[in-house]
Amino acid sequence: MSKDRDRMVYKNAEGNWANKRNDAGRASSVHSTQKEAIDTAREMLNNQGGGELTTKGVNGRIRSKDTIAPGNDPCPPRDTEY
Repeated sequence: MSKDRDRMVYKNAEGNWANKRNDAGRASSVHSTQKEAIDTAREMLNNQGGGELTTKGVNGRIRSKDTIAPGNDPCPPRDTEY
């Protein structure tokens, strides 16, 4: 799986939620809520052919990771988060 398609949602210095591709220099989109940023990132990953979505919380720590289909997850999670 290509790591350059993967996306991250995090809170930026201005207090907004950013949706950024991992290999990009700046955010693809900026949103007022985390949910809007996550939804947009999921849609972009779907359009790009899948990948890994990493979500960081307000404190900057990773909150969750999710593989968006048709990405290949060699070790699928056993939890029921999504």
